[in-house]
Amino acid sequence: MGEKVVAGAFDLSDRQRYRAKLQQCLEGLRRLLDEERFERPRNLMGLEIELNLAGRDGSPRMLNAQVLEKIASRDFQTELAMFNLEVNIAPHRLGGRVFDRLAEELRTSLAYAHRKAGEVDAGIVMIGILPTLDRDDLVSSNLSDVDRYTLLNDQIVAARGEDFTLDIDGVEHLRCTSRSIAPEAACTSVQLHLQVTPGRFADVWNAAEAASAAQIAVGANSPFLFGRELWRESRPPLFQQSTDTRPPELQAQGVRPRTWFGERWISSAYDLFEENLRYFPALLPICDDEDPLAVLDAGDVPKLAELVLHNGTVYRWNRPVYGLVDGVPHLRVENRVLPAGPTVVDVLANAAFYYGLVRALAEESRPVWTKLPFEAAAANFDAACRHGIDARFTWPRRGRYGGTGEVDAVTLVRDELLPLAEAGLDAWGVERADRDLYLGIIEERCRRRVNGASWQTATFHKALEGGLSRDAALAATTRRYAELMHLGDPVHTWPVGMPEAARAA
Repeated sequence: MGEKVVAGAFDLSDRQRYRAKLQQCLEGLRRLLDEERFERPRNLMGLEIELNLAGRDGSPRMLNAQVLEKIASRDFQTELAMFNLEVNIAPHRLGGRVFDRLAEELRTSLAYAHRKAGEVDAGIVMIGILPTLDRDDLVSSNLSDVDRYTLLNDQIVAARGEDFTLDIDGVEHLRCTSRSIAPEAACTSVQLHLQVTPGRFADVWNAAEAASAAQIAVGANSPFLFGRELWRESRPPLFQQSTDTRPPELQAQGVRPRTWFGERWISSAYDLFEENLRYFPALLPICDDEDPLAVLDAGDVPKLAELVLHNGTVYRWNRPVYGLVDGVPHLRVENRVLPAGPTVVDVLANAAFYYGLVRALAEESRPVWTKLPFEAAAANFDAACRHGIDARFTWPRRGRYGGTGEVDAVTLVRDELLPLAEAGLDAWGVERADRDLYLGIIEERCRRRVNGASWQTATFHKALEGGLSRDAALAATTRRYAELMHLGDPVHTWPVGMPEAARAA
């Protein structure tokens, strides 16, 4: 959500003025694109990770304000609920040993934050959804004490006009209601940014959309919510339903959800920003004093503040981002599909796979999106969320006959996508040692058919078989996960179940 806003009421004139300013911003973006005012290629990537705070018992701790005060670093920020934090890593140039450098920075930052959290009897857990979360944890009174979260909650609740329904039918079926957007805070993710030129943006975004299902298949890490075993990656349905401004009647009419995969391949970054204005009413109609067209007429570059704010309230899984650094505008693709965790090396393996694969897919002479219907890419994404590493996808066939066929995720990743990711990392100039180490982790997950979600569910069921109740098994699984997460070995090497000392306890 990103923007500092001040809570307050909005009237009709606020919304009318905001709509007019959005149109001015969109025209300003069009002019910037037409005039080729954007920054030259810099091969920059960025990384954000959302985190959970939990106690020694594995339960969430509502202490982010206290922990942030202890950490006292601008790299760490609040997130939606009091048991959430976010760490932001400064942009890095893709190339060389970038992933090893990022791994060292992340280990240092997370270890420091974990020590500081320990001073208030909490700890850092990097996981897609904390298995011990209860419905009573995800209520409006546990939202972070920040105006923008309160205001966003109030506006989404008002737009919907009734309670939110969570209905996720997976291994088990969860159906419940919420009076606020607080359940969205259960979703903690990794956000991968890639700065691209306008001419490359559409190819990179399309490639990211096509790659998203494979990312989820190998990286799923969110199988539990409110004590139920749901999808292998339950964040996407939870996020969509917990921020859904559409009552059932609007859903039946086909109105788009604010959290969505999209509905078409694009030809320009402009397409996505224009769709955001055309399909989604403003949630935070807060106007800046800037006149973007007058700024352009004067030869300067506008902030496009209203466009940026509105874009931040449309939760695409691959989101366009407009930014301004030192007076120079740039565009980024923000990839939001991955859950947090399990370990730093797992996060960096997921990142290496993404950046390599997107580069290679975007540069193919006959790109995948010219051969794969968008509806199939969306269905692949859904299948990956439901089934994780056991998913099956529709994918273009290789060879002279063409068309599409069905393939299991592991075969697709090992035989086709990992070689592409390897070539993409080579094109970025990533050193072979980094490339082989991190892509090797993805290959091993495929070989063993193990990711964070499969480890969590296997360990949970083993705890149940050992005689623990469901709540006790979820708590034990969370404690063991946190222990192994901080040891730092990749998840495909983790032993399933509890050590003897834990079982005896």
